[in-house]
Amino acid sequence: MSSIAVPGVLAPRRTWLTDLPILLVAVVWGASYLAAKDITTARTVIAVLVLRFAIVLPALVAVGWRSLRTLSAAQWRGAGLLGLILSVIFLLETYGVVHTSATNAGLIISLTMIFTPLAEAAVTRTRPSRAFLGAAAISVLGVVLLTQGGGFTSPSLGDLLMLLAALARTVHVLAMSRVKSVQGADALSLTTVQLGAAVAVFVLLATGADATPWQTAVDFGPREWAGLLFLSVFCTLFAFFVQMWAVRRTSPSRVSLLLGTEPLWAALAGISLGGERLGVLGLAGGALVLAGTAWGRRAAG
Repeated sequence: MSSIAVPGVLAPRRTWLTDLPILLVAVVWGASYLAAKDITTARTVIAVLVLRFAIVLPALVAVGWRSLRTLSAAQWRGAGLLGLILSVIFLLETYGVVHTSATNAGLIISLTMIFTPLAEAAVTRTRPSRAFLGAAAISVLGVVLLTQGGGFTSPSLGDLLMLLAALARTVHVLAMSRVKSVQGADALSLTTVQLGAAVAVFVLLATGADATPWQTAVDFGPREWAGLLFLSVFCTLFAFFVQMWAVRRTSPSRVSLLLGTEPLWAALAGISLGGERLGVLGLAGGALVLAGTAWGRRAAG
């Protein structure tokens, strides 16, 4: 016997069932900075990146094999170019989190939400609203305070790398919207080719390195393998398929809003699980970053 949908009764339940998996993606992404920091050293960054994505790539290829075969040569080239940018993002993020706190990493990378509309405005020669510029100013002030948690000193190397990663993410977003060959391409195929190109870059960089992927895998204990599988299965495979599933059931703005909570979860993970401390300036800065990026999303939308 089929049930009758009663407005205001069943609809909220369906919304909640859709929102929860998206929110879980934001949670695991927020926790990914601590997980990456926990299993990676400056010496093993490239090896860990090879292992992280090589684990999930065969699954993506198997699932999307038919759609991969339909891609044109131009689409392969476009997706490959995006993959090169993606490799830069992951290198900056992973080296960055090694040299700063997971809390700082998650909050600084959220500046992508501010940088992207500003870059879009520059490209299209349109003037951002005053509200958005105010949000951007608050976010930047927040990052300044965040990186000065122990007093007014120069930002750490990791903080600067995460800032560059946020800029690289912005370039990636703009490229995805402007590389004509990939527009209209299947999302699964596009992601698979990008990750494949990124893994190829990591493998080339790992050639002849002291910490090879194989040796790093051998040296890993249960804790490191658990962290690596978390990054591979949950932060990559699970996150991608949830996003594909969610965009068919809710609005892109709602997905963006829920995923925008990622820096909050990064801060919670770093403080509660990683034992990180921000200090008064750092806490004030983190709060400003969260407030500024949230305001910026609304102003840009």
